[in-house]
Amino acid sequence: MIVVFLLHLVCVRTVNANFFNLDSISNVSTYYFNYLYCNVWEGECQPNQEDATQQEPTRDLWGSFSQDYMSLLHQWYCSLGQCCESGDCRITNNVTGLSKDLQTKLHGQHLAQSVVLKAIQGFINNPDSNKPLTLSFHGWSGTGKNFVARMIADNLYRDGVKSECVRLFIAPFHFPHARLVDTYKGQLREAIRDMVLRCPQTLFIFDEAEKLHPGLIDAIKPFMDHYDNVDGVSYRRAIFLFLSNIGGAAINDVALDFWHSGQNREDIGMEDLEHRLRAETIESEGGFARSELMSGHLIDFYVPFLPLEYRHIKLCARDAFAARGLEADEDTLDEVAKAMLYVPKEERLFSAQGCKSIPQRINFFLP
Repeated sequence: MIVVFLLHLVCVRTVNANFFNLDSISNVSTYYFNYLYCNVWEGECQPNQEDATQQEPTRDLWGSFSQDYMSLLHQWYCSLGQCCESGDCRITNNVTGLSKDLQTKLHGQHLAQSVVLKAIQGFINNPDSNKPLTLSFHGWSGTGKNFVARMIADNLYRDGVKSECVRLFIAPFHFPHARLVDTYKGQLREAIRDMVLRCPQTLFIFDEAEKLHPGLIDAIKPFMDHYDNVDGVSYRRAIFLFLSNIGGAAINDVALDFWHSGQNREDIGMEDLEHRLRAETIESEGGFARSELMSGHLIDFYVPFLPLEYRHIKLCARDAFAARGLEADEDTLDEVAKAMLYVPKEERLFSAQGCKSIPQRINFFLP
């Protein structure tokens, strides 16, 4: 198609006598036709042909011609939506958008906001990273792990989670049978290799990672390690996200301790949680904990998601109404928040479901 377009450009430009003098036009057009005929279409050419009309145009003529036509070709290619500053139109790497989404759409998660943004930004800004970026999200269901994974996809890729550069694996859905783990190993290795070959900056999301068989994770461990390449393929620009409920109890205990001592939850730091998260992950049951991913220290950041309080549930409800083009008053938001179950039994401080069921629950409060 591009060859046909180039020939079309040559023909169009040949008509314009002001572009080159007529002899030069003939020279250039004939040269390009013969070049395409001999080298692209592999026609029968005379190797020692010395016809003056088929000699390569002079350097000045060639430079002017090629610049003009390459510019037109570039405009045509871009008109098809196939060119962009990043060099790969599927990838947007909108760190500014990610920062805004984390700050305005994710509630009650100051640690996740900070760690995720710094990790993603640092990785994108370092083209010479010596390994893929591997993040492990921990916390109760409904605290925002999948929500943040979607934010990352939406801001790093033009088509978000639907991008051909994004792949989601749900452990109990994609790998349900332990007896088939050897089959899964081959399928998963092949899927990751094919994805990275098509898109070096692929985002892999493993949901319910605690249910992955240890052998399955060990099978893909080389892809996340410090290797230049594995069988000729470099995985250093890939991003791996592991989402699990592991460590949820430890995170909740720390948040509850801060509340009992009268401290703000925003004062909880990574130093209060990261080591406890790692320890609980190693001691937990399941394949994720027993895999070489842990023993090989290949997790770059353990990202804690704190349990959500009443005020955070109201914010989630507000967003759910806004997503439907509605604006709810404070009384309605209070009603939605009060309808949730809170734990522990004595304090009734944290939403047992987080914000997970809010979009469905607001149906009961619609006019």
